[in-house]
Amino acid sequence: MTHLIVQAPNLVSSNIEKLAAIACADGVQELGPTAVRLLEVDDGTRAEVSACCEALGMDYAFLDHITRLRDCRILAMDMDSTLINIECIDEIADMAGRKAEVAAITEAAMRGEITDFAESLTRRVALLEGVPASALDDVYGTRLQLNPGAQKLISTAKLHGVKTLLVSGGFTFFTGKLKERLGLDACHANDLEVVDGKLTGRVLGDILDADGKAARLKELATELGAAPEQIIAVGDGANDLKMMALAHFSVAYRAKPVVQQQARFALNVSPLDAILNWFRLSH
Repeated sequence: MTHLIVQAPNLVSSNIEKLAAIACADGVQELGPTAVRLLEVDDGTRAEVSACCEALGMDYAFLDHITRLRDCRILAMDMDSTLINIECIDEIADMAGRKAEVAAITEAAMRGEITDFAESLTRRVALLEGVPASALDDVYGTRLQLNPGAQKLISTAKLHGVKTLLVSGGFTFFTGKLKERLGLDACHANDLEVVDGKLTGRVLGDILDADGKAARLKELATELGAAPEQIIAVGDGANDLKMMALAHFSVAYRAKPVVQQQARFALNVSPLDAILNWFRLSH
């Protein structure tokens, strides 16, 4: 029995009916104002469903069965452009008038065009040399916002005993603040070197890249005895792919094409807490 969860900020009943017909659904169950579950759909209609949802601006998820959220062990998330609305390094660079230069490298790395993440980060961080460390506070205070649904996703996951992990190719300054703010269980990121109140343009220690992200998730999964079916991993860029490959619930959030192609699920129009509609939340 296959279920199809369909979500959009503005769900139109005629679109749901059209999709139910395409998917040969046995019935429709409302999950709320922005989500429905189509019951016992034909698994062979995936390609048609995908094309229809894309055309109508809806997110969809095929599920063999509805798992209890309580049976998951880990929610792992990327930070920049996933949990939060910005690429922190681009905004720090903006303080130094170098945003365009840094953002171009960021974009190419996320699309997977620069395959060596460590090299791309080293190049970008070098452009931050001389920026006052206070710029980090300015970015956090004036530009950084949680993406829609982030708070609810994390608080609900925690309520159901799911461990929360933030793994970022960004910086510990921001992951530390978010850990405190959201009560996250663990955070890993890169450490910017500061001397005399200014960024030196260097990162301290090893750079957390795609392999590093995957390794941190694997360590936690081993510690908790979590199988892939018990892991949710959310990301948007190419350096999230190895981490996401460890999770059955791999979610591309507003993601680059290379990530959309490889993830099992995608959220292109719905908020982050739309993930919760794929699970049973009863205790």
